[in-house]
Amino acid sequence: MIRAHKIRLHPTSEQATYLARAAGVARFVWNWALAEWNRHYEAGEKPSALTLKKQFNAIRRQEFPWTWEVTKNASDQPFLDLGKAWTAYFDGLREGRNVGKPRFKRKKRSKPSFYLANDQLELGDHRVWIPKLGWVNLAENLRWRGKMTGARVTKTADWWFLSVTVELPDEPADPKIPAIGIDVGLNRLVTLSTGENVENQAFLKTSLKKLRRANKRLHRRNLGSKNREKARRQLARVHYRITCQRDDLLQKLTTQIAACYGMVAVEDLHLKGLLKNRCLARSFSDAALGKLLRLLSSKVEHQGGRVITVDRFFPSSKTCHACTWKWEDMQLSDRLFVCQNEACAYYHVAQDRDHNAAQNLLQEVLRLVGWEDQAVTGIGSDTDVNLAVDLM
Repeated sequence: MIRAHKIRLHPTSEQATYLARAAGVARFVWNWALAEWNRHYEAGEKPSALTLKKQFNAIRRQEFPWTWEVTKNASDQPFLDLGKAWTAYFDGLREGRNVGKPRFKRKKRSKPSFYLANDQLELGDHRVWIPKLGWVNLAENLRWRGKMTGARVTKTADWWFLSVTVELPDEPADPKIPAIGIDVGLNRLVTLSTGENVENQAFLKTSLKKLRRANKRLHRRNLGSKNREKARRQLARVHYRITCQRDDLLQKLTTQIAACYGMVAVEDLHLKGLLKNRCLARSFSDAALGKLLRLLSSKVEHQGGRVITVDRFFPSSKTCHACTWKWEDMQLSDRLFVCQNEACAYYHVAQDRDHNAAQNLLQEVLRLVGWEDQAVTGIGSDTDVNLAVDLM
């Protein structure tokens, strides 16, 4: 098992200049390799990452001597990354997946980054050693002890980060029997079949005023001026703060669910289709439902559990979880579910729409796996986790 730990760096001004130069070398080598790849391919040849690397090294000392001023990984790894990108593109063509071609990187658009091999760095007490730079302060120590397979230095807004990948032994996870159904949405980010819920914080929506002000400040500055660069950095810091707030909520939420339940039932959402709704596209992007489901799937599987998706056309919101009566003309504005079956225990009882949907998702998954008669739902049991208190 390979895990990554992203740690913030605290470089001095001279060290930050070196990191920016190393990232610039990596970007230049990528663009050079991509241009040569396209030229060879148009000429009917079959380029490869190894041949391009040999071609670059043959002319490097005469034409690009400044690339030797930083670590060699900054100029070696882009060839391997480009080869992987082209392999993914051609594999996508064969399998019918939409994988874009590798594109050129722009200084003002792409994220500055460069790679460090495991033999090119050393971690100490709150510091990391980088070739031709020396020791750089780290905000914290590495969380895991294992074999480091590599690291990548990146810049987000005004800050540099080190992402270290560590190979860890596979540890058997404790099996968990309780199952849970989860309904996701915009008003409530998550509603559990146990009745608990987490409200959607809408971090982007609450920061729109700051974003508008920062954008206006940016576009009032002259192109190429230092004041425009300052305004751009201020805007980047606002975006970064929103991202951190959203990630903090998603990470804590998915960790608590994965720690308590061994089977999670979710709906198979068509996220690309939801983003085509021009009225709700920004709200769906702000909620980050795709990242929520990805984190939940990876963490539950890491704990030894299972995440089972229910077909997107399953009427979880329109069906009564007690008697399966279906409300055919239900509208999106109907936030309470009222069963009209006189033989049902919930006849004319107003139920929460999302809670009812979560219970239907759980029952459908238990039916699919053949566990309908087993008490594994954890509804009202001691395994429930108080998400509303811990995360709000």
